[in-house]
Amino acid sequence: MKKLLLGLGLMSAMALGQTNLSLPAGTPLSVRLQKTLSTSTSKRGDLFTGAVTRPVLDHGKVVIPAGSTIEGHVTTVREHRRIAGKATIGIRPDVVVLPSGERFPLNAVLVDTNLRDGSDVNEEGQFKGPGHDGSDLRELLIGGGGGLGIGILAGGAKGGLIGAGIGATASGIHWLAKTRSATLPAGTELTMELERPLLTGAAGAGK
Repeated sequence: MKKLLLGLGLMSAMALGQTNLSLPAGTPLSVRLQKTLSTSTSKRGDLFTGAVTRPVLDHGKVVIPAGSTIEGHVTTVREHRRIAGKATIGIRPDVVVLPSGERFPLNAVLVDTNLRDGSDVNEEGQFKGPGHDGSDLRELLIGGGGGLGIGILAGGAKGGLIGAGIGATASGIHWLAKTRSATLPAGTELTMELERPLLTGAAGAGK
């Protein structure tokens, strides 16, 4: 009887070990954002969700199946109006929810997106918008040029210089006040990276 109980205990331990899979820090996650996030509409603390698009494996065994849900929140929202400033939005995943309904704490950071519009992700995992672009510069130059034409008509070359200054100032003020939001549209492909190992199974289950 003792041998039988010992055998059953070993089998249970082996079964438990097989269900406790882990992923090391640095493991990438491919996530499709399900709701648009923007510095113009989102605020700190807002929730977001994303769908895992590729299964994540541990030695050939699926730890996070495709279709799992990432739940997280917005950590930072900064709009910038300065010439060199860029609007910034930070997001942080909190848990991964498997298709079975199991939930596990998730410590990961955003490292990249599939957007190619001049935006980028900084070393802190914050998404930075594209900032002012060539069309903004043309707007600024056209504003100065328009003032130049009006000034020449009104008072010759001297008036033209004054007009150019007025036009450039007006368009410059508008340019500096113009915001370019950092926006992550719904459907954006996010690449996240685990900062800490992820353990699934009884030892890693969260609420």
